[in-house]
Amino acid sequence: MERIEITKELVPYQFNILLGSDTFDMEVNYNAQGDFFTITLYKNEELICANEPIVYGVPLFNDVYEAGKFPPVEIIPLDEAGEKNVANWDNLNETVFLCIDDEGDADE
Repeated sequence: MERIEITKELVPYQFNILLGSDTFDMEVNYNAQGDFFTITLYKNEELICANEPIVYGVPLFNDVYEAGKFPPVEIIPLDEAGEKNVANWDNLNETVFLCIDDEGDADE
């Protein structure tokens, strides 16, 4: 699986990424009190989803997904070695990565 690299030292920061055939802007933030990261998603400078928490094993934007508006791929925080089951400061982009699953059809 492909991965979206998160540079924790730059948080908060924003970057653009090609997902499917569309370019999105992702803003990464960190909540130190709760020890979790969030993603804010933009498409064509329009806010699509604000402060989506990165929850281990749960596809990003799963609860708010709309075909044509969101990326046509699933982005899932996973530890491919199966050692961790939470995404936090200590393990994000160390053992837990934002994995892009483009095997399924997100439009279904």
